[in-house]
Amino acid sequence: MPEQNKSEHHTSNSNPSDFPTSGLSDPSSSDFSNTPVKSGFSFPPEWAKHEATWLSWPHKEASWPGKLETIYKPYCEFIKIVATGEKVRINVKDEAMKAFAIAELDKVDADLTQIEFYFNESNDAWCRDHGPAFVVKGNEKAVVDWGYNAWGDKYPPYDLDDVIPTKIAKHFNLQLFLPDIVMEGGSVEFNGAGTILTTTACLLNKNRNPHLSKEQIETYLKEFYGQEQVLWLGDGIVGDDTDGHIDDITRFVNEDTVLTVVESNPFDENYLLLQENLQALRAMKLHNGRRLNIVELPMPSPVIHEDTRLPASYANFYIANAAVIVPIFDDVNDQKALDIIQECFPDRKVVGINSVDIIWGLGSFHCLSQQEPSV
Repeated sequence: MPEQNKSEHHTSNSNPSDFPTSGLSDPSSSDFSNTPVKSGFSFPPEWAKHEATWLSWPHKEASWPGKLETIYKPYCEFIKIVATGEKVRINVKDEAMKAFAIAELDKVDADLTQIEFYFNESNDAWCRDHGPAFVVKGNEKAVVDWGYNAWGDKYPPYDLDDVIPTKIAKHFNLQLFLPDIVMEGGSVEFNGAGTILTTTACLLNKNRNPHLSKEQIETYLKEFYGQEQVLWLGDGIVGDDTDGHIDDITRFVNEDTVLTVVESNPFDENYLLLQENLQALRAMKLHNGRRLNIVELPMPSPVIHEDTRLPASYANFYIANAAVIVPIFDDVNDQKALDIIQECFPDRKVVGINSVDIIWGLGSFHCLSQQEPSV
């Protein structure tokens, strides 16, 4: 994707004094006296009940060169399914983008009474990474606004994306925590019982927080997500421009069970790295001493467009209130993957949506969405 002019980080584009904030002004500071964990907040697992799902309407041609128009149908089908069980809240630039979105949603007969629009202009559509991280305490809700730099300054500008969580916190009058380090929602997985799963390839990459050690990053994760333990895998899949987001490889489905993708073809580029991640999972223990239950999920055959290997993975599913929505790829393993995921979610309907066009943007449904928990 073509790069554009570099943009400043949000600390110089917004005025945090306008909002009720808690956090650290110095990223290297060890003073964590006022963080979500100190205030009793924590980040719920994705399967906890949602009030809404947040999205940022896709509009950037450079993210889907030559295919932007083709993604709206599967994208709107995703929204339609999510809206059967919760609100869908969509960030748009203006009334014109809102009208366009409504026209596209009408084509799939989505329930517009369940869909709300907010005028929060974005640079791109990847709301998992630039959207608000909602933490909860009883019937209270707060927002963590991590720094966002478009996966290591790969696709500037990103100044609009970077301030979206703060805008949402202000709109809903929610307490706001500002860690002042870079963190993306797709880089972390939660089991709902104190454990975070992530990758060294992403969070230890020097294009994110080069001034922080692994131990310091763990402290930020635990303090600002309200968790007790961080477990580390290694690399992400080939074609993933996020430097190895966890949501393409391994996902919690309950407190002690993960779905993890494996490649059956030993000559495939992903084979060895996914075997290494599998072995690492087998050696892990949760903070209560239990080992993980591991369910293996196949990979689709390589999805290639314009000589580019795309990060197609069934692990990039989204757990909504009413359904689990899975990207599928016109592949022989589609149904097998859907059946395996369905066994892990007996209380939800598992639905596959064709993502051959969407994955050209190098992400799918989980990357595009961010849940807002119900309190």
